[in-house]
Amino acid sequence: MANQRASKKDDSQQHNTSASANQLKEDLQHLSQTLEELLSATSDEVGSGVSENVKAWRSKAEDSLKHAKARLNDMEGHIKERGERAYRQTRDSVAHQVDACDHYVHENPWKAVGVGAAVGVIVGLLIGRR
Repeated sequence: MANQRASKKDDSQQHNTSASANQLKEDLQHLSQTLEELLSATSDEVGSGVSENVKAWRSKAEDSLKHAKARLNDMEGHIKERGERAYRQTRDSVAHQVDACDHYVHENPWKAVGVGAAVGVIVGLLIGRR
């Protein structure tokens, strides 16, 4: 039951990450289009009206660039947080498993010796076949 909840949570996080990545891609495409329009506007127009149009396009490009940078910084922070959280969860899980194995071996030393001997025999047989 807990595994199902964890799996659903992971799927939800992956979906959110995918949606964020798609939004970032759209933002970067919009930025690229804006910059292309800026270049087009500065090369096509001639005369005194150029300075006002250039200022407007540059302002629009700067706003788009600031928005894209802010989203990149947010995504970087979220990715870093998720990585750290995954590391902590994995570390805690491994530590829990090690403690459980240690406890089992202390409670059942002869079973542990028997399992170790059986594994050793199987590995020896497999190596001997080569």
